[in-house]
Amino acid sequence: MDYSLLLAVFAGIAVLLILILKIKLHAFASLLIASITVGILAGLDPLAIMDTIKEGMANTLGFVATVVGLGAMFGAILEHSGGARIVADFLLKKFGIKNASSAMAVAGFIIAIPVFFEVGFILLVPMIYALHKRTGKSLLIFALPLLAGLAVTHAFMPPTPGPIAVADIIGANLGWVILIGGMVGLPSAIIGGILYGKYIGNKLFVGLPALSTKSESETVVSDKKRPHIYTILAIIAIPILLILLSTFNDSGLLRFSNQTFDKVITLIGHPFAALIIANIVAWYVLGIRLGFTKKELQAISTKSLGPAGMIILITGAGGVFKQILVNTGAGEMLAYSLSDLGFPVIIFAFFVAILIRVMQGSATVAMITAAGLVSPLIMPGTSNFTLACLVIAIAAGGTFMSHVNDSGFWLVKELLGITEKQTFKTWTIMTGIIAVSGFLMVLLIHILFSG
Repeated sequence: MDYSLLLAVFAGIAVLLILILKIKLHAFASLLIASITVGILAGLDPLAIMDTIKEGMANTLGFVATVVGLGAMFGAILEHSGGARIVADFLLKKFGIKNASSAMAVAGFIIAIPVFFEVGFILLVPMIYALHKRTGKSLLIFALPLLAGLAVTHAFMPPTPGPIAVADIIGANLGWVILIGGMVGLPSAIIGGILYGKYIGNKLFVGLPALSTKSESETVVSDKKRPHIYTILAIIAIPILLILLSTFNDSGLLRFSNQTFDKVITLIGHPFAALIIANIVAWYVLGIRLGFTKKELQAISTKSLGPAGMIILITGAGGVFKQILVNTGAGEMLAYSLSDLGFPVIIFAFFVAILIRVMQGSATVAMITAAGLVSPLIMPGTSNFTLACLVIAIAAGGTFMSHVNDSGFWLVKELLGITEKQTFKTWTIMTGIIAVSGFLMVLLIHILFSG
């Protein structure tokens, strides 16, 4: 066995972590430099390294850039229509004050489908302030369920960028990822958010923070019509249902006899078409009909592509890292090593994502880097079910124990008005519970149904 290839992989990971942690270089450039390092140490020709960069970037971004860009535009229109607050108000009314923590968990789970994690929390944090004032209970009893709902969707449920990127890198079907992500995500949010939130909230009382927040969306929609709750839920469901419909059709679970209709389902169920349809519906129903001008909608969509661009570039660099492993043969060598040790790929995927997440902070970078390492280990003919389980295992590892090197840690600390120590006891522990419970569930699902 050529251990120099394995050494090249470990050296590349070390370079990646040093660049991000010590030099504070952006993850996009860091991933590219780490990829070049692996190529050089593995003996790849300089021109071959540059060609591999182009190949990896092109193969990854052809899908991811389109989906993340469309998803960002879709989420921005929902955000500026006031949809997040309307969904939260509706769920709170249905669940009642007694079950407000459950309402917040479900609200977070739904809102994070179209809206980025940070944006969703900022939009809904006034809701948990209001609940604290009304009940007198610790803010944590409502905040942690909301954060758990946001976190599990952010990590486990397409069309959010993380699972989209991981699914593309390892070749998983999005419909299967949605199914398994939903099966794992909601129970994880209940365990980490509702149950742990109630436990720690009863032990640690947190009152209203000194700061007050007013989201940008509240200002934008103040003079607009309010969309109906069922309209918002239906629009959020459009891309998910279309993708699932196509998945069921392709797998034979739902096969249409009419060939033309079958082709139509295949077309509209592709993530590209599903998100385009969702954008068109949202543009008209939540935009034009609510009083937004075409110029305002264009400005909203354009602004949404800023943060999307960063995710797209990081994902592309992750694709480069994967391609370097494939072209050097390092990935195949790593697969043989794990096979000799009798170490299942799904467990390796979880722990490598944990390692990178804890050391450098970003869940997205951890998930994408782990996907790059895992992709060359996947055997030809691996089922869509197993690939989806791998995506969720990586997502679980990438969620593990958010702490001081993660921007989410500081956002939670500031908006809840708590100390660093209290943030560790609440947010950090909660993300650890979500990660472990999510992984154990997906591992059990894989063991029970993979055969």
